[in-house]
Amino acid sequence: MSQPQTPADSPENAAPVSPEEALAAAAVAEADALSALTHQITELRARNADLADQFLRAKAEAQNAHRRAEDEISKARKFAVESFAESLLPVADSLEAGLAIQEATREQLREGSEATLKQLKTALERHKVLEIAPAASAKFDPHQHQAICMVPAEQEANTVVAVLQKGYLIADRVLRPALVTVAAPK
Repeated sequence: MSQPQTPADSPENAAPVSPEEALAAAAVAEADALSALTHQITELRARNADLADQFLRAKAEAQNAHRRAEDEISKARKFAVESFAESLLPVADSLEAGLAIQEATREQLREGSEATLKQLKTALERHKVLEIAPAASAKFDPHQHQAICMVPAEQEANTVVAVLQKGYLIADRVLRPALVTVAAPK
């Protein structure tokens, strides 16, 4: 709904404008528009500078994070075996102590060797190094076993007959497969 025009508002009642006044009014309007655009450009340049600064800071922060991560990985690789080596030191100490005994009996040597082997197995298990020693007649698993030969046997084909050398897993990954003989098909 528009309001009714008063006689003073109507275009017919507008005072005549001279060409000089019209040019002056147009110049003022153009100057106002130019001023507004200049202000807008100044604001956009400031915003652009702020965004460029934020970008550079974010880029530097990402580079620093990347460098810190690489340093951490390098340190982890360098000292990864430290804990494992520490758990093997008592085994080395036991072996040296056993060798230091000049007049050890056969029973003492066997007892010392068994105790040292137990220490070694404990150290390996602590670091998730587990034995692969399949029982006789266990199904042959090519992911954990390596067949050395197939022999005729009174058991199901493709089952383990004997373990020639134990294998080892480290954190569910085969470090060394168990060497086995396998029952041949009949």
